[in-house]
Amino acid sequence: MIQCKDCEFCEIGPDGKRTFKCDPFINIKEPDCIAKWQLIRLDMLLASYQMMLKWYGKLAPLQDKMFRYMEREINELDEADQWKVDDEDDEDEEEAL
Repeated sequence: MIQCKDCEFCEIGPDGKRTFKCDPFINIKEPDCIAKWQLIRLDMLLASYQMMLKWYGKLAPLQDKMFRYMEREINELDEADQWKVDDEDDEDEEEAL
């Protein structure tokens, strides 16, 4: 089995970062390359998911504040419009008598 560091589709930069130019649909040299490629993609997906969770963690307190503010505003609007409902109920009761 050929190692990635020996493959022509792998480039190692001066900082040690590996860049893979292999494409599983075009230029895979060995069957094990597909498994390695899947592991690399899975690792990238996991890193993206962890960053998303970190971002959501930062947004959670702001989102809670927004929900509380909107709930308070809706309750205040309901209380302000309560006089309309109270008058209609009173009129309905007077008509029923």
